[in-house]
Amino acid sequence: MKGAQKALTRARMRNREQPRAVFLVGFMGAGKSSVGQLLAAALGWRFLDLDQQIEARHQRSIAQIFAESGEAVFRRLETESLREALAVLQQQGPAVIALGGGAPVQPENAELLALTGEPRVFLDASFEVLRRRCQAAGSRPLFQDNARARQLYEARRPQYLRSGVRIDTNSKSIEQVAAEIEQALGLKRHTGRTK
Repeated sequence: MKGAQKALTRARMRNREQPRAVFLVGFMGAGKSSVGQLLAAALGWRFLDLDQQIEARHQRSIAQIFAESGEAVFRRLETESLREALAVLQQQGPAVIALGGGAPVQPENAELLALTGEPRVFLDASFEVLRRRCQAAGSRPLFQDNARARQLYEARRPQYLRSGVRIDTNSKSIEQVAAEIEQALGLKRHTGRTK
């Protein structure tokens, strides 16, 4: 699937075919939500954040779901939310979709993403940069245990690298990152929202 994803991304770039979705993947603090909102606004597309959708539907934070129901329940909700987002995509047109840090590494989710044929963009940064960003935000309990967070980062990074496009975000603004995604995928800006 990895080769097929990259080949499709390259073909789209050559033909300048506009994708129907861009999936943003990466570890906590990579900037998926911030970059995704900016990119979607620039393109006139919708923006979907899988974690925000789960929180809104279940009226609990991701941390609460993990603490009260466990990771297995959260992963099931995450897959359900991804399926719903893909169904909405078919009905309502293009969107930039920010995936939670663990979503693309779950086998069922990875298969769903690959089947769409739409590009995945890995927002990459060093562990230290991600740790600083998350500590500054103050809302990432996982980073209270640096050893566990680093282990998770190192386990997930090879999966993220299977994305069709990798953007280094270490010392870039969200505007720079969004512009690089536009350029890498040959995305065309629109003046109004796509219906």
